[in-house]
Amino acid sequence: MKTLVNLNLRAAIVSLLMLLGVVGVWHLATTGGVAATASAHLTPEELEYLEMMGQSPGASRSGGFPGPLEVARTSWGHLSDPFYDKGPNDKGIGIQLAHSLARVGVGFLLAMLVALPLGFLIGMSPLMQKAFNPFVQLLKPISPLAWMPLALYTLKDSNVSGVFVIFICSIWPMLINTAFGVASVRRDWLNVAATLEVHPLRKAFRVILPAAAPTILTGMRISMGIAWLVIVAAEMLVGGTGIGYFVWNEWNNLSITNVIFAILMIGVVGMLLDLMFGQLQKAVTYVE
Repeated sequence: MKTLVNLNLRAAIVSLLMLLGVVGVWHLATTGGVAATASAHLTPEELEYLEMMGQSPGASRSGGFPGPLEVARTSWGHLSDPFYDKGPNDKGIGIQLAHSLARVGVGFLLAMLVALPLGFLIGMSPLMQKAFNPFVQLLKPISPLAWMPLALYTLKDSNVSGVFVIFICSIWPMLINTAFGVASVRRDWLNVAATLEVHPLRKAFRVILPAAAPTILTGMRISMGIAWLVIVAAEMLVGGTGIGYFVWNEWNNLSITNVIFAILMIGVVGMLLDLMFGQLQKAVTYVE
């Protein structure tokens, strides 16, 4: 236990040093010294143009790219009032993340309701496994965003289309991992259940599900990561609300600082979702 604590402490120190190194390089790359060096290679016309655009080489940023201090100030401004609502194109980051998480949650839940029972069926029946395999192999490699035009045409609603895209990208990892986990349950456990004449439904919940739970949670964890990845791109296409739309809107406003802040928020939320499923996976994993 003490060795594990020491290892975690050393890993945290190394991670902190790496973060400080990245921030330090970022700061040096966007300071006035670098900008002044770059300005030596610019013509007078280019210098005048930069000054007209508010990007003077003598300023504190290089090429207009924001430094870590500017991003930190912007981040504090967003996080200090995350739920403000000043119109369709001016909502707080908390509202944008809530819309994205709601779409991901609904799509993920629908995928789970389909993938888990179907995965049990495929895993317990070699016949169903062979029958479903061609369809899974055909549909699994299709990019979720390729379904977006068809979803918009048939469903006529951008929010529902976004949920559908999350559903279609979340279903395959859960389905495949559930089928694999169910099919990999130790035969002697199933033989004991058969000897005791356990009811099939009871066998599924008391024998197969606990044994396959770690593999099922792995599939759900992968699905959630893919869903959070896809929703950003989907919201850039459908617009309206969401963190993806926030990124696209800020890019159209040429606010690179807000874009960087949104990217950091996407990473933080994705990390928290992954940690949540990681803890669930540990809770259901049996250690001999």
